[in-house]
This record gives sequence, C-alpha cells and structure tokens, in this order.
Amino acid sequence: MNLILMGLPGAGKGTQAEKIKEAYHIPHISTGDMFRSAIKEGTELGKKAKSFMDQGELVPDEVTIGIVKERLAKDDCKKGFMLDGFPRTIPQAQSLQDLLAELDTSIDYVVHVDVPSENLVERLTGRRICPACGTTYHVLYNPPKQEGICDRDGSKLIQRDDDKAETVKNRLKVNMEQMKPLLDFYQAKGYLVTVDGDQAIDAVFQEIRSQIEK
Repeated sequence: MNLILMGLPGAGKGTQAEKIKEAYHIPHISTGDMFRSAIKEGTELGKKAKSFMDQGELVPDEVTIGIVKERLAKDDCKKGFMLDGFPRTIPQAQSLQDLLAELDTSIDYVVHVDVPSENLVERLTGRRICPACGTTYHVLYNPPKQEGICDRDGSKLIQRDDDKAETVKNRLKVNMEQMKPLLDFYQAKGYLVTVDGDQAIDAVFQEIRSQIEK
C-alpha cells in the first residue's frame, strides 16, 4: 500500500504514522530523513542537497524528486511506503505521479488528518518546556503536578516563542494555504481520505484503517 500522509502542525500526524508503519509494515519516509540518508550515503544527489542546505537555501525540486526516486526504488518500499512532508507543491505532486509511473506503481490513498485550526491553536499554545531537562508538558493534556513547575527538577516551565498564539496562528495559516491546493489535487484524482483527527489517538487510527481497508 502506497500512502501520503497530510495534516497541519499539531494534528497528530507523527503519532498516526507510527501506528500505520507498525500495522502495515511499510517504511515511514519523511523528507528530512530522506535528505539525511542521501547525505550520509554520499550520493551525488545527497551532495547537491547538502550544498543548498549548507547555504540555508531550499533544495530545488529536481534534486528533491531525484532523492525521492532513489528512496522509493529501495527494497523496503517494494510492498509499499508512506510519504510524509512530500509533496508540498502541485509541481512536486505531478512529478511524483510521473516518477511512480516509471516505477510501475501509484498512490493508493492520501490520508488527511483533519483538525479544526482553533483546536490546533489550543494544542500548540498549551505546550510548556522545562529549560533545564527538556521535559515537555501540556497545560491541558499533560500538565505538571504543580502548575508551571517541572516534576523532575522543580524548574519553572517556559513557553517557547514559536508556541505563542500569534506565531502558531500564522504558522497554521501558512501551512493551510500550502496544503489546500494539494488536497484539491488529490481529491480530484479520487485518492483523498479525510479522517477526523479531533478524537482519541486510537479512534483516529481505527478511522484511518476502516477508510483504507474498504
């Protein structure tokens, strides 16, 4: 089974990716992992990607697509794969279609873990971190025993700047603007499966399973 996993920051995509990987025995391929692997292996495309990343520039599509092609041609993808963080644009999505046709395969489902933005703001702004030991808490879902104090070492918890409401709202808006054309693209092709991500973790996973095993 070949899947693409999509969702806004905080939607719980990473958690669902782990569950899908376990249940279906397919590799979870994130863009970051692919780049790191290609760079570590010292492939030509890995070296090219590194040269752009070292300059703080975006890796061009042709290099990204080449790295995706190398990764999907590996043996562990023969029975399926799950892409996460790719494609991000319509040209990348079209290139992926062509690449999969070359490999004589195609996408089965695009799973969109959907959570209303206002709920994501609550999830993301509630995060608190211990500056001393790095333990992460959440004011609603995983609060410390004493408000604002780390259970482990008694340090005062902090909220990171990128977890503050205005930053979070802006990040979600930018991500949604980027994701919407892709959702429309895959909807038109009949690949899109949207699941309600605003439920318990296991309930979200059961909904994914029932949709892709129809």
